[in-house]
Amino acid sequence: QVQLVESGGGLVQAGGSLRLSCAGSVRTFSSYGMGWFRQAPGKEREFVAAITGSGGMTYYGDSVKGRFTISRDNAKNTVYLQMNSLKPEDTAVYYCAVRVFGNTYYYPTSYAFWGQGTQVTVSS
Repeated sequence: QVQLVESGGGLVQAGGSLRLSCAGSVRTFSSYGMGWFRQAPGKEREFVAAITGSGGMTYYGDSVKGRFTISRDNAKNTVYLQMNSLKPEDTAVYYCAVRVFGNTYYYPTSYAFWGQGTQVTVSS
């Protein structure tokens, strides 16, 4: 049974920073790409960032490029999302997931085994 547990969310003022963590029970964790998505109320789930199994390649959504950084520590079965220069529009529930299907990182349908999500709220 694969489990993903996100942590690190919270309330922060605009311009501040947060670091999200996602700890997984995935066997051979380093074999799988990992992604972060977010979903705000009334909106579709949005791609935020992804990283290949080795950590050698990263991908970002246009709205977070230059502000967010994804990384991973395969020895700890953990993927991180460093979020800097946060804006009120970054407010959402953030989810991590394991990429299992297809050959793209940008769509939720490429992922299975989602975490429960962690709330990020950015005040203006």
